[in-house]
Amino acid sequence: MRVETRGSDASAGPILAGRFRGDIEGLRGLALVLVLVGHAGISALPAAFVAVDVFFVISGFLITGLLVDEIRRTGGIRIVDFYARRAKRLLPAASVVLVASLLLTYLFLPPIRWSETARDALASAVYSMNWRLVEQSTDYLHSEEAPSILQHFWSLAVEEQFYLVWPLLLLVVALQVSRRTSRHTDARRPISGGRPGRHRRTFLGDRMSPWLLAAFALVGIPSLAWSIHLSQTEPARAYLVTTTRMWELALGGGLAILGGHLSRLPRPAAVALGWAGMATVALAATLIRPEIAAYPGYLALLPTLGAVAIIAAGPAAGRYGPALLLNRRPTRAVGAVSYSWYLWHWPLLVVAEARWGPLGTTAGLAMILCSAVPAVLTYHLVENPFRYAQFSKARVLRMGLAATSVTVLTGIGLQLAVRPPVSAQAPLAGAASPGASPGGGRAAAPVDRFGRITPDPLDARDDLPDVYRDDCITQAQDASLRSCTYGDRDSAVEVAVAGDSHAAHWVPALQVIAAQRGWRLVTYIKTTCSFLTTPISIAGRPDHSCTEWNRNLRTALTGERRPRLLIVSSVTQIPLVDGSPPPPGPATTDAQTAALSQTWSEMTRAGLPLVVIRDTPSFTVDIAECVSAHRERLTACAQPRERAPTWGIPQERAAAAVPDVRLADLNDAICPTERCPAVIDGLLVYRDAHHLTATYARSLAPRLHDRLRQLVPQHLP
Repeated sequence: MRVETRGSDASAGPILAGRFRGDIEGLRGLALVLVLVGHAGISALPAAFVAVDVFFVISGFLITGLLVDEIRRTGGIRIVDFYARRAKRLLPAASVVLVASLLLTYLFLPPIRWSETARDALASAVYSMNWRLVEQSTDYLHSEEAPSILQHFWSLAVEEQFYLVWPLLLLVVALQVSRRTSRHTDARRPISGGRPGRHRRTFLGDRMSPWLLAAFALVGIPSLAWSIHLSQTEPARAYLVTTTRMWELALGGGLAILGGHLSRLPRPAAVALGWAGMATVALAATLIRPEIAAYPGYLALLPTLGAVAIIAAGPAAGRYGPALLLNRRPTRAVGAVSYSWYLWHWPLLVVAEARWGPLGTTAGLAMILCSAVPAVLTYHLVENPFRYAQFSKARVLRMGLAATSVTVLTGIGLQLAVRPPVSAQAPLAGAASPGASPGGGRAAAPVDRFGRITPDPLDARDDLPDVYRDDCITQAQDASLRSCTYGDRDSAVEVAVAGDSHAAHWVPALQVIAAQRGWRLVTYIKTTCSFLTTPISIAGRPDHSCTEWNRNLRTALTGERRPRLLIVSSVTQIPLVDGSPPPPGPATTDAQTAALSQTWSEMTRAGLPLVVIRDTPSFTVDIAECVSAHRERLTACAQPRERAPTWGIPQERAAAAVPDVRLADLNDAICPTERCPAVIDGLLVYRDAHHLTATYARSLAPRLHDRLRQLVPQHLP
């Protein structure tokens, strides 16, 4: 994020791209501190992530200033030289951290993470990590996995994607202005403050500024509008994509064009503007709540305009403005190493949490301070030597290819290391085959090892119900009613299963039953959406797509071709009460119970028999990940039953309150003892923290079938 600016300290001089400004260096340091303390978990700064927006403005200002200065001096931009400078500036330190992160992954992270981390390294090496994270954040199957050790490379990817097109746009503007102006004048005049004997065309002075500002507006205004829109509809995607962030970099670029005028502000006005900017950034970091209002969107105007005010006011305000704090040696020292420190802090935090569990604030801050050691070493031994080295363009190109190749080869090596161990030993306890009914007797108690685990924990993420492969899942923000049919498609006995991913993980068991009994099984699944008539809230905001999907589903279920039996299961999401989520605690449980009762009553009044599968235990530990790291000590992954969230209690209460609703509770086969085993009879129970593996769910088919025959014998043959 740190960009090249060399020269003397001139924080009180005009805004010029090639002149060092201590206040901007300090602002970079302040932004980094916000990032670091935010990742350390300081509760007083819930929106410390706004520091990234400040970085974008700084980068847009400095890089655009350098490019425009080159245009004004030479009439063009040496594109190859620009990219060579970027490569010298960014690649060496980034490559060192990427390779080190892959090694740390191999040494300290569970093997289940190795393959994905190798792919993350490749995406980071080619500056596309943000788009990889977009894909994962909008894919429910990946959305709850542990954060990547290279997740923080997303912001670097946004910048570099922006700078793939930004110099070309500026060059096109310069050429267009050149053609227009050359028709009217060929006058030349000396460059103020430039080298003796150097000249520039008149059009490359003030006449170019309006055109450049128009170019910035052409990029920035649509990007801001798109950011506001996408933040409301797809907030996870909006936070990461380049198109919603371009306006922030363009805003800094526009400031670089107007800087000469802003440097002539009266000192009192500049001082007030600068401190107002500091206050705005501070307020943004402390007051923004993305769970309440979408981010970035219009909320990102707070930190970005605050950063603009600080940079714009700096020269005129002098030492009375924010430079009083920013242009100090400690702050500037942090700013100087900000790029390397940013690169190092996150991998070390991820490794620490993987080894010791969730870090408290004190431990997080301690790890942040520890990351300063490799950061300073990288700054002095890698970053600066390459940054200021006098390499030819060809050598820089070879260096860039070599650095990227080393990262790619290391990632391939980590990928090859991901191979499930092959054991010739027989299982130490009887491993059940899919279709059997595990969970009882001696084998149900937690044991330290099995000769073979099915599925292997390294394959657990892919041990999914067929509804995922068959594209039967309605995703977030989508209200379309997707369904798939399994079993005997021509059967007169239709059984429907509806709910969220916790209904989906019962589909493998229901498929076995449908095949045995000759049923037609129809699935209706939507991620993070309970089967409720009441609107629900997700992350504190109403989920309108869930409300519409439920409306469409109820119409389908109560139509002419209604099923013989409806089976529902899900995490009970938080319903809205009078348009707002209820307060946490008993009020939420009461609201959930009331919403379930209302929904189920509507179904039974319509003559639809209903069975509810009680929600499964959920844990804070990723079970598959834990097993991949503790194959020889599986008891380390066994979780106390009392720590599992009581998600099934509202279902239990509602089922007791609504006549003709039956509750099927199979949790005694999932957590049969006081400590819930991660592996039962050789079968891996969970593929993450709360979803059953398809293999284990399939093995529960006999138990589920018995429960259904007990509960609703009159409705099923």
